[in-house]
Amino acid sequence: MGDITPQFIRTATLRLNPADDVVIATRELPAGTLITGEAITTADKIPSGHKVATRAIALGQPVRRYNQIIGFATQPIAPGQHVHVHNIEVQSFARDYAFSSDVKPVAKPDKPATFMGIKRKDGRVATRNYLGVISTVNCSATVSQAVANHFAKPGALDAFPNVDGVVALTHSSGCGMDSTGEGIDVLRRTIAGYATHANFAGVLLIGLGCEANQMSALLIAQGLEEGGLLHTMNIQDIGGTRKCIDWGIARINEMLPLANQVKREPCPASHITIGLQCGGSDGYSGITANPALGAAVDILVSHGGTAILSETPEIYGAEHLLTRRAVSREVGEKIVTRIKWWEDYCERNKGEMNNNPSPGNKAGGLTTILEKSLGAVAKGGTTNLVDVYEYAMPVTKKGFVYMDTPGYDPVSATGQVAGGANLICFTTGRGSAYGCVPSPSMKLATNTPLYLKQTDDMDINCGEILDGGATVQQLGQKIFERVLEIASGKKSKSEEWGYGHLEFAPWIIGATM
Repeated sequence: MGDITPQFIRTATLRLNPADDVVIATRELPAGTLITGEAITTADKIPSGHKVATRAIALGQPVRRYNQIIGFATQPIAPGQHVHVHNIEVQSFARDYAFSSDVKPVAKPDKPATFMGIKRKDGRVATRNYLGVISTVNCSATVSQAVANHFAKPGALDAFPNVDGVVALTHSSGCGMDSTGEGIDVLRRTIAGYATHANFAGVLLIGLGCEANQMSALLIAQGLEEGGLLHTMNIQDIGGTRKCIDWGIARINEMLPLANQVKREPCPASHITIGLQCGGSDGYSGITANPALGAAVDILVSHGGTAILSETPEIYGAEHLLTRRAVSREVGEKIVTRIKWWEDYCERNKGEMNNNPSPGNKAGGLTTILEKSLGAVAKGGTTNLVDVYEYAMPVTKKGFVYMDTPGYDPVSATGQVAGGANLICFTTGRGSAYGCVPSPSMKLATNTPLYLKQTDDMDINCGEILDGGATVQQLGQKIFERVLEIASGKKSKSEEWGYGHLEFAPWIIGATM
């Protein structure tokens, strides 16, 4: 994938690699526009962020962007024509995984970066300090919400200034499912990941009592032990809604003084774990925000931190770029295994991987899942891939890692947080309204018009790269510095609006019965 440098970005189009068959319009180009440097004239109107052919492409030939295959021509394409969903499609093709061929040493910085974190007794470091109320089943969602709502009243937490809030995390699963097997294993792993998350000082788990996801089985399966900062309750045991709400409020009141006994202090950036997300992607995502976030990831990894790339349907067709960076063939093969699992998953559910690009993605200039994936993997930077995890598994390695998740952002980020992410970085080209509790989420706009339109929601404008005002590396440094600020307690835009309480979305894999 080619480097993006300022001299490209001041032109009407971007050429990402000399071998590409297309260039990208940086603004809307009317039909008949002469593209300087390419010796072609547009045959059609080319929307901003979309592709225009720079050479003749025959029927069935591969079409390249980033010097990688993004699709195959479904009809002859002439120079100057619009290249989009009407004339290219996904086809099967061989990928050279070249396991570990691009592994390289990780440079260490001269001066380790720090942030103001919250040290837990077990040595982990938090970026936020919440108390959580988590439902084990949808049937206990209302009671869970009522307990948390009690502490949202004005003045309820005034005596506990070091507590960021009491939040309820509810979901639509927990019953109507097999009490054993992959589906419930994933749900229990997710709930346990949140219940033990560093950003929660204490947690109350609330169940109904007769559901498939039995509280006792959850505790045993995940090795959870009740104590001063982990309480459990079943509604049927306590005796109804009113008694349960009062009981839950009493438990939170017991935990608040303990949760308040924290202070922020300087901590190494190695304690930051970022979940990498992109949603509402457009034709610029793989040019501006994603590579800039990747540059920030490289900086974080050099400081000993961790970054989690996910969304397996959105690396499909680009997985060979990750296997080359795997520290061992074993790690690389884990990626391939997850890709094959997804192919089977799609087949048995009568879907296909190319269903992933949304109407908004396509309107923004993306065509196939191959093109979307090539831009999406740029979020992962350039450092070595040190391990691969299944959904919601605890992330134990430092450095750049991968977690298998769906491409649907709330479900994907939920898995990352369950795995230990204490901050989320979310790139978007179409605009996204998303937040994540207990981990703060910062959003990166791919283009300046979006940033100006949704300033209330965007933390950083990566459109500066497209405008010629900054390089990818400069924006990467800016993102890293903002990560340190937000990890230190500065609220992200999504936190200021109160996003994150309703976005807890465990992956429902199996059939709902």
